[in-house]
Amino acid sequence: MVAKVENNLLVHELQLGEQLGECVHSARRSDFSLMLAMLTEDVRDHSQFALPVVEDEPRDITTETLRKEFHLPDEAPLALKNDTQIQDFNQAELVQDNQLASLQLQNAINPKPLAFRDDKSHVPHQVMTNTTTHCQKKHQTGTGQLSRMAFNAKGWLDAVQTSIVKSSLVNVHSIA
Repeated sequence: MVAKVENNLLVHELQLGEQLGECVHSARRSDFSLMLAMLTEDVRDHSQFALPVVEDEPRDITTETLRKEFHLPDEAPLALKNDTQIQDFNQAELVQDNQLASLQLQNAINPKPLAFRDDKSHVPHQVMTNTTTHCQKKHQTGTGQLSRMAFNAKGWLDAVQTSIVKSSLVNVHSIA
């Protein structure tokens, strides 16, 4: 049987306590259905929308403060800062000796940069050799942006008018 509810009006599931869970575990489908039917139809009145608000002082949440709070290591840098860091990538011995756990631990303690360069304009040689020679030349000279050519509108209109006149002359001669 459905237990009595403290208030006369059943609004949200928190008023039922653990009764819904008990109905599920004891396979009392009719009691479960009855309790759900007794809840209000307006979803905005359910308990998850009426949780208490904790009024704390506003905190400045940044990546650095979260990393300090959860004792996380520094972020992995995007690229190498200097050429001496290249030797940090020499991890072949650990892989060869099947010490992958040591490799993961070292990378967790001292994260390696994710790439060698952080240069948006750099195009790898393998990609560049797969492009047209015109594209390669533009990249070498640094003229990636196309410059607009001058447009002589009057000259173009004159050329169109002359072609119209000549085409009408061609039609007249071909008929005669």
